[in-house]
Amino acid sequence: MTTKTSAPGTPKIPDALVAEIAAVPGRLVSAWAAHDAEAFSQLFTQDGTLILPGVYKKGRDEIRQFMEAGYAGPYKGTTVTGTPLDVKPLGTDAVALLTVGGVLAPGEKEVSTKQAIRAAWILVKDDGTWRLAVYQNCPRDPVS
Repeated sequence: MTTKTSAPGTPKIPDALVAEIAAVPGRLVSAWAAHDAEAFSQLFTQDGTLILPGVYKKGRDEIRQFMEAGYAGPYKGTTVTGTPLDVKPLGTDAVALLTVGGVLAPGEKEVSTKQAIRAAWILVKDDGTWRLAVYQNCPRDPVS
């Protein structure tokens, strides 16, 4: 994973902090693997926003309800994967994290072209924990 500075005078993020931030996708992968909608919603700030193609959910309650329905329906039996690509500082206790990954159907080991995504995560320090203020993903181009 590479790190960049987003504005002149913004210091490079220390490696230990990059590792802490990069662990957030792992928490999401674990919550999804357990199909734990509550744990998934707790990755977000109280008023966090989840944006997927055709989906806009705001606040932990809406996100939890969406994931409960998803785990019982189209996401039943699925897992997800995600790899951090870049961390960009946005200010004190705020970063943008860029990832690549996708949803794995039951039994799949690699993300299909149809399910491959790129994602942008706006993370903020919330009560000592990195949480999502905004998560948005979109389909990934098929060549990378």
